Amino acid sequence: MTKPLIGVTTYLDQARCGVWDMVAALLPAPYPRLVQASGGLAAMLPPGDPATAAEVVARLDGVVVAGGADVEPVRYGAAPDPRTGPPARARDAWELALIEAALASGTPLLGICRGMQLLNVALGGTLIQHLDGHVEAVGVIGRHTVKPVPGTLYASLAPELAEVPTYHHQAVDRLGRGLVPSAYAEDGTVEAVELAEPAWALGVQWHPEMGEDLRVMEGLVRAAGAARR
Repeated sequence: MTKPLIGVTTYLDQARCGVWDMVAALLPAPYPRLVQASGGLAAMLPPGDPATAAEVVARLDGVVVAGGADVEPVRYGAAPDPRTGPPARARDAWELALIEAALASGTPLLGICRGMQLLNVALGGTLIQHLDGHVEAVGVIGRHTVKPVPGTLYASLAPELAEVPTYHHQAVDRLGRGLVPSAYAEDGTVEAVELAEPAWALGVQWHPEMGEDLRVMEGLVRAAGAARR
């Protein structure tokens, strides 16, 4: 049986490789490793023309929107907080187009950290631009406990309290259309969201690629395989 092809978004940044120092499409290696360990084939999706997003998604069995820069507040009608990072406008436009294409086609979709926040924004939701206690130190992945909401897709994958790898300073505020919360942190922060129906669409605020628990990505890969068949 052919393994599902899972596209994972990347970002453009200056990088050095051997004698070259130039803009590169980058993706931390734990993302494709997680896809591969979960039974999928990983394909990197560099930022491109949003008009091509539907064509790209049509060739994939599943989509992962990876973590990264803060979503530009103008996308959800807010002025930037001084603690919000610089905008990544091309990436925002590209990934929003991918999300819209995945939702329109019913392609299984997983948003990780920024990806969860962007899913919420794509559906008309808003974000809390800064909260404390979810970053251990700059450049250090922390851990905290999340509690699943019974009866949700996420709870079907991980039904018990779980300690997860975390690194974020923003979170969901007003939920987007059709989204329901499916996990919370101890302080009440929404840690996972999902579409109630019909498509397989899940966002998690933490970074499963930085941990050992495969269940969230395995869920996406299974859904992608079923959609392929």
